[in-house]
Order: sequence, then structure tokens, then C-alpha cells
Amino acid sequence: MQKLSSRVLALYVLTLLWLLLFKFSYNPFSVLLHYQARGLNLIPFSGGSPQDAISNAVVFFPLGLLLGANLKQIGFWPKVRFIFYVSLAVEILQFICAIGVTDVTDTIMNTAGGLVGLALYGLCSRYMHNKVLDWFVVATSVIIVMLVVWLRIFVFKVKY
Repeated sequence: MQKLSSRVLALYVLTLLWLLLFKFSYNPFSVLLHYQARGLNLIPFSGGSPQDAISNAVVFFPLGLLLGANLKQIGFWPKVRFIFYVSLAVEILQFICAIGVTDVTDTIMNTAGGLVGLALYGLCSRYMHNKVLDWFVVATSVIIVMLVVWLRIFVFKVKY
């Protein structure tokens, strides 16, 4: 189970990076070469829509669940810091590569979403057997990744 869970975590992180950095583009190198738009917002919760803030939290929610399932030996706050660092790194990469708006609100909401996922995993682990919970987290995460990829291929047409 641990191998499967760690592979699903890796798959989820790759899908997350594909979403956040390249907006599901089939040709990430083209995005890096041709999409040159850079923005910077350092004022929290200004300029963005509430839907954007909520979607940022939702997209990081499974990361918190998967970290809970995979890193049981590590404490809660180090995992929250990891989520924060991943989010911050993505925002910095967006700015450096000029592939979107670097927004402090995104970092806050990404971290909040991951924190809620971690907290929910911790709460559920008190009332559920860890193996059952881990299977549920892994299965749900696989379904989410498959759904996101399916939606990207068949529904959403991404334009940069």
C-alpha cells in the first residue's frame, strides 16, 4: 500500500504542477517560449475573484490528504510548511518564467487547502482504521487525477 500511495502522491504532484504552471497545455515548452505575461500581486485577497481563491484551496486539498497518508512519521506543521513551500515555489516559477500572475493570495489559499486536507486526514484517522483511510485517500486521489486529465482532454480547451 505504501508504494501505491507514494506513486499516487508523485502523480498528483506532477498533475498539480502541470495545472499550475502550464494550465494543462500539451506542449509546456511552447508555453515557456511563447507565453510571456508576468504579473505580481503582493496584496492578499485583492484583484482576484472568490472563485479563484476557492479553486486554489480545492486543488491543494488532496495534497494534504496524500501527505497525511504518506508521511505519518512527520508532524502536522512540517507537512503544512512543505505545502506552503510547494505553493511558494510554483508562484516564484510562474514569475521567473513569465507564465502567469504571481499572487500572494494563491499561496495563502493553496496552503489553506492543504492544511484542511491534512486536518481532515488527522480527524478521520482517529475514527477509521489507517489502512481503510489510506485506501480511500489513494482511490479518491486517483479518481480526481483521472477526472482532471479527462476534463482537460475532452472538455477544456486551454488557450494561453
